[in-house]
Amino acid sequence: MSRQFTCKSGAGNRGFSGCSAVLSGGSSSSYRAGGKGLSGGFGSRSLYSLGGPRSITLNMASGSGKNGGFGFGRNRASGFAGSIFGSVALGPVCPTVCPPGGIHQVTVNESLLAPLNVELDPEIQKVRAQEREQIKALNNKFASFIDKVRFLEQQNQVLETKWELLQQLDLNNCKNNLEPILEGYISNMRKQLETLSGDRVRLDSELRNVRDVVEDYKKKYEEEINRRTAAENEFVLLKKDVDAAYANKVELQAKVDTMDQDIKFFKCLFEAEMAQIQSHISDMSVILSMDNNRNLDLDSIIDEVRAQYEEIALKSKAEAEALYQTKFQELQLAAGRHGDDLKNTKNEITELTRFIQRLRSEIENAKKQASNLETPWLLLYSLKPSLLHSQ
Repeated sequence: MSRQFTCKSGAGNRGFSGCSAVLSGGSSSSYRAGGKGLSGGFGSRSLYSLGGPRSITLNMASGSGKNGGFGFGRNRASGFAGSIFGSVALGPVCPTVCPPGGIHQVTVNESLLAPLNVELDPEIQKVRAQEREQIKALNNKFASFIDKVRFLEQQNQVLETKWELLQQLDLNNCKNNLEPILEGYISNMRKQLETLSGDRVRLDSELRNVRDVVEDYKKKYEEEINRRTAAENEFVLLKKDVDAAYANKVELQAKVDTMDQDIKFFKCLFEAEMAQIQSHISDMSVILSMDNNRNLDLDSIIDEVRAQYEEIALKSKAEAEALYQTKFQELQLAAGRHGDDLKNTKNEITELTRFIQRLRSEIENAKKQASNLETPWLLLYSLKPSLLHSQ
């Protein structure tokens, strides 16, 4: 088995030819295709013999030009031809070239017509099917390649036409037409530069004023922080004083309780002693009455002593309670005053915090405005050398 493939491509010519042969008793096949200009073609010939002289011939031509044809033969000849004009013919296909000396008489060897007992190779059909698939794939690739080449040629022609048109344009006229446009653009940019310079002076003054205000607010904020710290320290000290006063109150209350208990104890003791004294006095009075006639008023004396002791105890208790009440009232007043001061301080701190937050937001807005204003200014500074160079 042998295969041959050739492909030629030029400015106006394209061709394709192929040849293959399968021998099983004797056969051959060939394929041929060619094209020139705007036409293309495909041809095929095959010879196959298994036990007898049989031949198959396949000729095919196709083209994008003006004509096309197709031919097929098997022990006889038939043909088909067509053109773009719509003509169709069916009949014998004549060879393109007659042999020299005219048509010779055909002789047939009868011995060759006898059938031969030759078994068919099953691989032949597979090989032929593979060859047909390969030929189809190659034809598809070849057709796509031809389409790509045609598309690229069209693109090349379009680009050549554009290039010729561009070369024919007058560049001097284009430059002359662009000069007034550029001058107008430069004048507009100068006006914008002047307006932006004026805006920059105004914004610089506003920025300085804003910075001064920010510094003042910072100082006030620091002062308020110091005041808050002092108020917190004073609150801590007052809390300590209140705690000490409360502890003193507890101690005084304990002392009052102990004094009440002592008074009750002494009162009971005094009553017991008085009862004993009265019992002794009653006995002694009898004895004394026997000794002398003097009568002592011990009841009045005891009542006076009792009244004196009770008065002293009441005075001590009143003085202690008065001292305790005065101290307690002073501590309550101080605690209320400090509580009010603390509330006022807290309110001032909250107001200052809100004011500081508002100032921070205003500062951020001012910074953003300054950055937005600096951006076109820097852009103008960067464009200024190029504008001067263009002048």
